[in-house]
Amino acid sequence: VQLVESGGGSVQPGGSLRLTCAASGYTFSDYYMGWFRQAPGKEREAVATIKRVDVTWYSDSVKGRFTISRDNVKNMLYLQMNSLKPADTAMYFCAASRVGLWPRLNPTEYNYWGQGTQVTVSS
Repeated sequence: VQLVESGGGSVQPGGSLRLTCAASGYTFSDYYMGWFRQAPGKEREAVATIKRVDVTWYSDSVKGRFTISRDNVKNMLYLQMNSLKPADTAMYFCAASRVGLWPRLNPTEYNYWGQGTQVTVSS
């Protein structure tokens, strides 16, 4: 199983980034997917999660600015991030969870993780 994130980088406040996560080695469409982030000295937190058929959940801190989506044909997960703020600075991880209670916010509920991609928002 492999999850590989890309698309992170440095951006000014108000800017946009699109994170991607390429999944392989398991049946992607059978798993819920999530984006998590972790800032230095803080716990890993759920940012957005998506069911197999595009039912989504967002953290209040990103609602209206971020959009999670998935392509079950290409085995890809996306996170479109707009109106970025310095508080969004963190390492971002994609993760896969076997189906269970929704909306799957606890990192311990996830079976597979990517290595992370850094997002830095600064002027």
